[in-house]
Amino acid sequence: MATLLVTGIGELVTNDPFADGAGPAPVHLLRDAAVVVEHGRFAWVGAAADAPAADTALDLGGRAVVPGFVDAHAHLVFGGDRAAEFEARMSGTAYAAGGIRTTVAATRASSDEALQANASRLVAEMRRQGTTTVEIKSGYGLTVHDEARALAVAATLTPEVTYLGAHVVAPEFADDPAGYVDLVTGPMLDACAPHARWVDVFCERGAFDGHAARAILRAGAARGLKVRVHANQLGEGDGVQVAAECGAVSADHCTHLTDADVAALRDASVVATLLPGAEFSTRSPYPDARRLLAAGVTVALATDCNPGSSYTSSMPFCIALAVREMRMTPAEALWSATAGGAASLARDDVGVVRVGARADLAVLDAPSFVHLAYRPGVPLVAGVVAGGVPEPALAR
Repeated sequence: MATLLVTGIGELVTNDPFADGAGPAPVHLLRDAAVVVEHGRFAWVGAAADAPAADTALDLGGRAVVPGFVDAHAHLVFGGDRAAEFEARMSGTAYAAGGIRTTVAATRASSDEALQANASRLVAEMRRQGTTTVEIKSGYGLTVHDEARALAVAATLTPEVTYLGAHVVAPEFADDPAGYVDLVTGPMLDACAPHARWVDVFCERGAFDGHAARAILRAGAARGLKVRVHANQLGEGDGVQVAAECGAVSADHCTHLTDADVAALRDASVVATLLPGAEFSTRSPYPDARRLLAAGVTVALATDCNPGSSYTSSMPFCIALAVREMRMTPAEALWSATAGGAASLARDDVGVVRVGARADLAVLDAPSFVHLAYRPGVPLVAGVVAGGVPEPALAR
């Protein structure tokens, strides 16, 4: 296997606390750096002047380089859009979970080919903005057949596939929510578990209460699926406590938290995956990232890309929101969008630049990672190296 030397890196964010570099914690920096890639992984990381020989070389001309973004929460398999709902919301209509059913109808009516094409388009859109690892959920089918085909589509695009049959109660079960929980924990789980790594539930008013959420998560865990939870988005509730009790790796949203919730996240080592695109798109209060960080909770950032409440695929945009609206430092926000996302997915091989990790890099047309927040909305990602393979754009 040929080796690749990536050199001419003006500023390299490693997220590796053991790297020999100086810079703001927690990102850790190397300046005038280089990396060597072999078999799709980092084989050497250090100063460009000390770089070993390699079969081929790519000179980045002094650009800043960060680990590829890790987007740990996305809903990409769906049909239709909800632009009309967004317009109504911007005109004063309150956001509620029930809007999901609009997408359910459109998804059920879509062909497998249409679902695949749309999800692939969004993954490509994410890649152009520096995302090299993405989690994809089901949740817009809500029948055994439609949930299974959604996960089959997702599995062609990422290994981080999440079974979210418990997004909302299917319309056919509006008068029998307990019957729907039986379906989600029985025949639907049987059909979906082979395609998934994760099980998730929307534990929220208008969706599933704590009792139902516990049953669903425990059934998924019994089938070998790792646990994550949509928690405390619309108000205080059971979600975070359920996540802690059920051994969840991540509780996502975490917008409305009590002191007991914050303590539960910390004490159970549950990652708080914050989704500022949802607050931006629904004109809702943002999560208090400073409160979580001060308590010692691990924080991740993700897009929550979905057609209803956060139709953005841009991790740089979410970094800018986190800095501006959630009072995170640029270093904290970048770490949360890379290494934090990896923690949310129980991964230690992405979101970091160190020997043995997957060779994923986002190359910025900027001198520093700080420009991700300093220049919001500007397309700063010149290209990516994904699994050791540089995009053709980087060679130009």
